[in-house]
This record gives sequence, C-alpha cells and structure tokens, in this order.
Amino acid sequence: MNSRSLIRRPFGYNYSNITLWIIAVNVLVMAAEYIVPQTLAYLAMTPVLVLNGFVWQPFTYMFVHDPHNLTHILFNMLGLLFFGTAIEREMGSKEFLLYYLLTGTLAGVFSFAAYLFLGGAFIPLLGASGAVYAVLVAFATLQPESQILIWGIIPVRAPVLVIGYAALDLASQLFVHDGVAHLTHLAGFGFGWLYFLARFGINPWTRFFRGR
Repeated sequence: MNSRSLIRRPFGYNYSNITLWIIAVNVLVMAAEYIVPQTLAYLAMTPVLVLNGFVWQPFTYMFVHDPHNLTHILFNMLGLLFFGTAIEREMGSKEFLLYYLLTGTLAGVFSFAAYLFLGGAFIPLLGASGAVYAVLVAFATLQPESQILIWGIIPVRAPVLVIGYAALDLASQLFVHDGVAHLTHLAGFGFGWLYFLARFGINPWTRFFRGR
C-alpha cells in the first residue's frame, strides 16, 4: 500500500457527539485553571518552555483559555458547537476528531516556530481558535451554500465569511498589535485547507464558488 492510499483511506462512519466531548474537555480545563492556577502555565504553549522539555504544549494549548476573559472560551465553544456539530455529522466522528486535533496541533507547531522567529519565545499561546478556524474552513467546504447571519441580521454565505475572517486576520497581523494570535488563526485556516487537499483531494476554493 503506497503512502497516498494510506493518507486517503477512509474511516468507517460513526457519530458519537465528539464535538460535545471536546467542548467538555475545554470547560473542565478552564475549571482546573481556577482550582490550580499553574494549569495555564503547564498547558499553554510558551516556546521557551517547549524548548525546555514541555513538548506537549503545541497540542495542549488548544484546550486552555484565559480564565480572566470568559468571552474567550465562550465564542470558541459556540463556534465549535454550531459548526463542529454540523461537519462532524457529515465527516463522521473519527474523521472529525482527527481533523480537529491534527489541524489544531499543526497550528500550534507553526505558532511555536513563528513565535521563536519573531522574538516571542516568552509569549504564551492559548485557546482553541486555530482549530476552530479549521472547523470553519471545513464547514464552508462541505456546506458552501449555507447562510450565516452576521449580528443575527445580515446573511452571508459561509465561504465569504471564512475568507473575510482570514483577510481580517491577515490585515490585523500586519497592521494591528492587539495581542490576538492572528498567526495561529491563519495557520488553522491554512492547515484545514491542506487537510482537504491531502486527505480528500478536494480544493476548498472550487467548493466555495462552484457554479458561480
């Protein structure tokens, strides 16, 4: 069996609400941060700590959120609930779990390298946003005609919204210094895109605007 067929080998379909389990893990980790404050430093991704043996952090960072900013976890988990549940039903739970964890981890590894290169070795990275951005890419790819209401009023097609978010993050990374991990968002977007190319042979762009 060649590597290409191994990469493309499908999982048997099953649906087991893995999205809700991921949300539960995030909530439990947030609770642990209040009980044991060291949890944040132990699980968030800080490049200098990764270099000193905390090699799990490019994976665990996506389950940690700012305990002083509840909107951080709230918006990430709402995005995961609304969009993750929809694509889990379409992908199947095993495929979705692989997609979520792999894209989130790759976004963490990319951010680790970028932070070192940009002089941010002591800056912690935390939050599920990188993986959630990948979820948005999957949603726009699998359900490109879906309409999302901005502010609950303005209907926008999912691909347009995702591309708009990516453009906004790119502009913010280049011109705004607001402490938000825009590079990690963009990495989640990029690795989600690459996953569809490598795993399914699907170019999201062709799905975004097919027939238009």
